[in-house]
Amino acid sequence: MDDLTTIPDYGLNWLEASGEFADIVLSTRVRLARNLQGHAFGLRARVNDREAVVKQFRASTGRMRDLKDGTLLEIDGLDTRTRRILLERRLVSRDLLGDKSREPHSGAGVFLAPRSPVSVMVNEEDHIRMQSLLSGLRLQEAWAEVDRLDEELGGELAFAYHPEFGFLTSCPTNVGTGLRASVFMHLPGLVLTKEIGKVLQGLGQMGLTFRGLYGEGSEVVGNFFQVSNQTTLGKSEEDLVDHLDDVVRQVIQYESQARQVLLRDARSVTEDKIWRAYGLLRYARTLSFEELMNLLSGVRLGASLKLLPGLRVYTLNKMMIFTQPAHLEQAAGRDLSPSEGDAHRATFVRRILASEGDVVSDDRSSGEGES
Repeated sequence: MDDLTTIPDYGLNWLEASGEFADIVLSTRVRLARNLQGHAFGLRARVNDREAVVKQFRASTGRMRDLKDGTLLEIDGLDTRTRRILLERRLVSRDLLGDKSREPHSGAGVFLAPRSPVSVMVNEEDHIRMQSLLSGLRLQEAWAEVDRLDEELGGELAFAYHPEFGFLTSCPTNVGTGLRASVFMHLPGLVLTKEIGKVLQGLGQMGLTFRGLYGEGSEVVGNFFQVSNQTTLGKSEEDLVDHLDDVVRQVIQYESQARQVLLRDARSVTEDKIWRAYGLLRYARTLSFEELMNLLSGVRLGASLKLLPGLRVYTLNKMMIFTQPAHLEQAAGRDLSPSEGDAHRATFVRRILASEGDVVSDDRSSGEGES
């Protein structure tokens, strides 16, 4: 398999909105970083190191239950659009793909297991980065998936490990467990009530950090935040997962309270913001992705508060992924200029909202919903 054509929906299970608190938490991801003994890693890795890692990893997957039917996609063998689709689905990092000034490292790849929520990046910053991506708040389940894969891979490959420091990684902040857990959250209530600054400051004080849609180095748009642990040394994997779970549940409580404050103290303003966002998405002829994300935030808030009855969270999740540039080009079957992409994005949004439009109505028209 040279692209995603044989498994076109891979990496999209987290859109299903089936997990806990799915209206606030879009997804949960747990990632483990590992390196192989006897091979340089990070910036010191040479071509022969990376090629040896690929060879050993590929051989090990055939003997593993979860990975034996999967496929390793070598990044330098993929067309540019497929690479971008993998990034838009959060299956790979920018570092693995390279950029305009640097081609992907030799041996860089991503392993996809069709019947499992796990995937593995090979020869990114570390030799191996395995991850599980699930819908809603499911940290324990995501950790269990990755832990099982780690046990299987550890039985096949010799990981670089120090008895005092734990698993050795390229970045010092990952040394120890090598675990990075993150929760992708929608927090418009805290933003609109101007409480988000306090919450983000509190995250830092508790050893957590936040990022945008594409992780490290990406900006926050549309009130969507990725909350994750910062360091891994000195704590067990279970402790890190439990700590993040506890803090995220507290943030969810704050967000829920903020949404109720909006309904109580600024209902008409909140309703106007939500319906304006829905109207623009429903009828706009061009939309940039940043504009879409900001409007989608209002519509998502309206669906959660039952002010836009009938709109499913799954529909809104799907809209966020399939309106990204590479997905639009895949649907069009050709490259799109920025202006063409904005037009195709608006067309896609109008079509998907029209399919559910009959069940979206303003309760005020029947005399309900008055404050």
